[in-house]
Amino acid sequence: MRNLFRLIAINFTAARFGLDEIVLSIHFFRPLYLLGLVNPFNWFRDRSQSQAVRLRLCIEALGPIFIKFGQALSTRRDLFGDEITDELEKLLDQVPPFSWAEAHAILESQLGAPLDSIFESFDRQEIASASIAQVYAARLIGGEEVVVKIVRPGIERRIRKDIGLLMQLARLAERYWDEAPRVKPLQVVREFESTTLNELDLVREAANASELRRNFEDSADLYVPRVYFDYCKPRVMVMERIRGIPVTDIESLRAANIDLEVLARKGVEIFFTQVFRNNYFHADMHPGNIFVDPGNPADPQYIAVDFGIMGSLSTSDQRYLAENFAAFFNRDYRRVAELHVDSGWVDADTRIDEFEAAVRSVCEPMFQRPLAEISFGQLLLRLFQTARKFNMEIQPQLLLLEKTFLHIEGIGRQLYPQLDLWTTAKPFIERWLSEQLGARALVEGFKKNLPYLAEHLPDLPQLAVRAITNIAKGELHVALRPRQVDELRREIRRANRRNVRAIIGSGFVVSASIVLGLDGLAPVMVGDGRWLVPLFSAVLFIPGFYLLASSYLDD
Repeated sequence: MRNLFRLIAINFTAARFGLDEIVLSIHFFRPLYLLGLVNPFNWFRDRSQSQAVRLRLCIEALGPIFIKFGQALSTRRDLFGDEITDELEKLLDQVPPFSWAEAHAILESQLGAPLDSIFESFDRQEIASASIAQVYAARLIGGEEVVVKIVRPGIERRIRKDIGLLMQLARLAERYWDEAPRVKPLQVVREFESTTLNELDLVREAANASELRRNFEDSADLYVPRVYFDYCKPRVMVMERIRGIPVTDIESLRAANIDLEVLARKGVEIFFTQVFRNNYFHADMHPGNIFVDPGNPADPQYIAVDFGIMGSLSTSDQRYLAENFAAFFNRDYRRVAELHVDSGWVDADTRIDEFEAAVRSVCEPMFQRPLAEISFGQLLLRLFQTARKFNMEIQPQLLLLEKTFLHIEGIGRQLYPQLDLWTTAKPFIERWLSEQLGARALVEGFKKNLPYLAEHLPDLPQLAVRAITNIAKGELHVALRPRQVDELRREIRRANRRNVRAIIGSGFVVSASIVLGLDGLAPVMVGDGRWLVPLFSAVLFIPGFYLLASSYLDD
């Protein structure tokens, strides 16, 4: 019932800010335009507010989940235009703030001490206010300039309420939507729930920042501020204050003579370094979390903040992604099709040649344009539309990566519209693949596993003898939880019978060959009974051949 009330409230808020007018202005919905006339909020609306402003105000009113969605849209100036993205960018750090009294109460409760015992000075005016937390400037007793991040009061309850609604809608989709097995709505919502709730734990965020700082220590490409762990609590985090130019402030970047081409290229390189070299990437790289150090304009350095959402991939996902990227770069569409089948992203019975042709029909027209004009976001969209015909499943574990990559591409296009993302990424991917799949990777893998092998090698003979003994006695037990266990048992019995027949048949055939090879010794061994050799050989060969043939033909 609470979800129903929340859904009604969402629709009421959308109508109050005139989102029906925005939707009905889209060409597809124009036949329903008369419905907007019955919305009473449209009768008395302040016409001085643009649609973009009303969209932003509506998202703010709907709460943190919707603000996160608006932040994601704000990076795609190439898709939504300047007016809408200019407004949505205000969701990055200009969400209406909560009061200083509330912030002060949270600080002293979490830190367990009066503020003046920890901070030499504390500016009560927030410097940023985002969907999850608010940020203040301060100075520690030791003189270090810091920023203090405070989680919004009551935010977890609001988030759980909206996620509960999303979960309810996902369950309905699982039950009634034909596309549900492919899209996996419940898994997607659970992934979103996990990443969003993780943002509320600032101790976890502090650990994330420390890990990323270690990965880019002494890097000229990315700087990660220092965390003061002594003052980090679940709802409060204290971090080194940084000063830089917001990455979307193009005028200030140009005024500082920043080389925008180098800056855009570095953004792509940082992304691929995090994903493939470190397997640990900042998954919330919207413009509000990225700044630029103007100290060296010719070789600018990024500064990252807000480490609440981080991502990593399994080794297999890493490899499949890298090989997919390389195949795209080389226009090897058959390899793209094979990788999608091998990884399980499309059905195993998919015809490779048909999928290859479908991928080629999407990619080849785009590659006829200059590489700098190819949008990876648009390419992904077209590929997903094509792959639907082959029952391609959504991979929830890759959603963070896809979102991050689209952010990076959106920012890169704003900085330098001629950014050739493909040329920048291709050498990195090819180098990583050679390191992971070549002789060097084999040696590194052996070195990595050597301690484990050394520890367990003395036990291997005993374990092998025990396993063979158990097999011989029929006492080998394996813990299984498969579907159709009875069918599996029957298949194992059939397989065992086939194996036994094959082994016995092979023995007979080999014995027949050996006997036949002794034909030259027959006068010595059997005298005038030489004719017994081929007869004995045939007696062995015929049943052997029968057993072998039946073992292969028995289904």
